[in-house]
Amino acid sequence: MSRKKLEELLGLFVDGKISRSEYEQLFDYIRSASDEDAALNHAADNVFRNIKSYEGLSTDEKELLYKNIIGSIQTEEDISDERPVRSLWYQIGIAASILAFLAAGLFFYSNQTQVEPVLSVKKVEKPTVIEPGGNKAVLTLSDGSKIILDNAKNGVLAKQAGVSIQKTSDGELLYAFSNAEGGTAGQITEGIIYNKIETPLGGKYQINLPDGSKVWLNSASSLRFPALFSGDTREVELNGEAFFDVAKNKNKPFKVITKDQIVEVLGTQFNINSYGDEEAIKTTLIEGSVKIIYKDKVVLLSPGQQFQPNELKPKVIEADTEEVTAWKNGYFLFKNEDIRSIMRKLSRWYNVEVSYVGEIPEVGFGGNISASKDISEVLAVLQLTNAVHFKIEGRRITVMR
Repeated sequence: MSRKKLEELLGLFVDGKISRSEYEQLFDYIRSASDEDAALNHAADNVFRNIKSYEGLSTDEKELLYKNIIGSIQTEEDISDERPVRSLWYQIGIAASILAFLAAGLFFYSNQTQVEPVLSVKKVEKPTVIEPGGNKAVLTLSDGSKIILDNAKNGVLAKQAGVSIQKTSDGELLYAFSNAEGGTAGQITEGIIYNKIETPLGGKYQINLPDGSKVWLNSASSLRFPALFSGDTREVELNGEAFFDVAKNKNKPFKVITKDQIVEVLGTQFNINSYGDEEAIKTTLIEGSVKIIYKDKVVLLSPGQQFQPNELKPKVIEADTEEVTAWKNGYFLFKNEDIRSIMRKLSRWYNVEVSYVGEIPEVGFGGNISASKDISEVLAVLQLTNAVHFKIEGRRITVMR
């Protein structure tokens, strides 16, 4: 990698504007670099030179900081739980220490908090282990019977209205025609029957509907849908968050019904966040086109746009689609996001209760982290900003100044 490219990636990283692919490119380079890599040394020095809190360090302190950062990144995979190397973070200010977070495969920044330079080594006590969520869901059939999908064996789970309901080896729910001829909606004479899939806190699941559409359901969400789409439309009802990859059918619109709005498409990809504890429903178009019916208004979106309904003034904004769909791809991506919003996401995925003590600062955090990490790793890095601190008691996390 050229020195110019390396400096560009480091700059994007410190500014919190780096993309997932750029982040992985930078991470791979740093982990394979030698201690004496001239390009990396030069690029890091140029980037850090523009950070105020870095200027206050002596030459020896800068060298110690840099060696620790690079050394931690290169050896992170070989570190056992018994060694306190992860605690060797030198807190010289949020922006200057941000590169060190690469060692854990994640980073955070705050663009509003001022922190005085501090150089210290602190032993961190072994944190409480709270494992991340996984493929967990409950399927309720039309007769009221329930199937716990995370415990169910792979294969056919049930048959309804000429449709076979299967759990695949990939842990997905698949609806497919069960008759030998591979029937169609016109051949099925039974009335419409509905199924419902619900994910708990700490769960998510993928559903493959009988029309070929795919739905990824996030934690604490539910989707009600027909076992077979018949009639002139394909209608489902959503609570929570889901990513839709809708099979194209220009003669049968696909409709997602949420509180106060209906999203109508013919075949496209989009994400809907309709959690009740969020300020507004957010519908983000990834590709194709959608029509949103909100009360007496009709809104058309272009790819990359997001609709946010509001009693006073509904709005359409340009969205960061990578950030919106990060949960579906197995990681968290925060960009200038406040701590309460971050904690709502973490509480759903890790199934923890969150409380706040005292006045919590209004700061913006950015971060990129695998959703397979233990929550203590996320909290430890957030805490390094000195903007917030955490206390873990069982499955309760207290956020404080």
